[in-house]
Amino acid sequence: MRACEVAGKTILIIGENGRMGGMLLRRAQSFGWNILGIDQPLDSRELETKAQAVAMVIFCVPASVFEQVLERVCPYLPKTCIVSDITSVKELPMEAMERVWPGSYVGTHPLFGPSPDFSSSLPVAITAGRLLNAQDLVFCETFWTSLGFDVFRCSAQEHDVAMAKIQNLNFISNLAYFALLADQKELLRYITPSFRRRLASAKKMLTEDAAMFSALFEANRNSHEVVRNYSRMLNLAASGDIGLLSERAKYWWLEEGDDAGKGGSD
Repeated sequence: MRACEVAGKTILIIGENGRMGGMLLRRAQSFGWNILGIDQPLDSRELETKAQAVAMVIFCVPASVFEQVLERVCPYLPKTCIVSDITSVKELPMEAMERVWPGSYVGTHPLFGPSPDFSSSLPVAITAGRLLNAQDLVFCETFWTSLGFDVFRCSAQEHDVAMAKIQNLNFISNLAYFALLADQKELLRYITPSFRRRLASAKKMLTEDAAMFSALFEANRNSHEVVRNYSRMLNLAASGDIGLLSERAKYWWLEEGDDAGKGGSD
């Protein structure tokens, strides 16, 4: 899509005061997009003013309240508007957009947080929903790529299976691990550098963002099956099949050469 085809078109961010919404708003402004923002309490007069001529609206709100906010905003949108979200789960939001909005809708998921490192690749998963115009999908992708992000297309199911494994299992395994070791002060003098590294990496997830990750876990239909599969790996460990697990785990370092997967000192 050429620059002339997006010039003058307005984007509306729902949730401009949130970390992701605020980041997108500021970055889009810096790249010359005509972009507006709105946040709670979603005043009717402000919605009527800001939403009446937008080309695309991006809902930057938690998955747990997405449909509620969607129902509040959609009556103010023009019929040609593209409705989009950035939630970390796709099947339920896509179904909500299908029910609530009769026009074009596209699901997106930026696979990074509100303070991205722009020196590295920053992928955005794109899930096409109903498209009244094939160019609507291209317009949505153009918005993201114009801000320096990389897009790829996937189905809602493919996305949610992947996020159950990558995001939700990471949360649950850390949660279970540190919950198991809680209130055991006798362990403190045995703590190793590798434990401290894991503790540091899990801190924000389990102290600041636990409610968000819990909601995403429950919103993803694949989460419980992934945990069951993980428990099977733990059962292998409990039965002594450590070597089998070690060989499988080395997959993640195969491209690093002959020394891939070799352990070092703690």
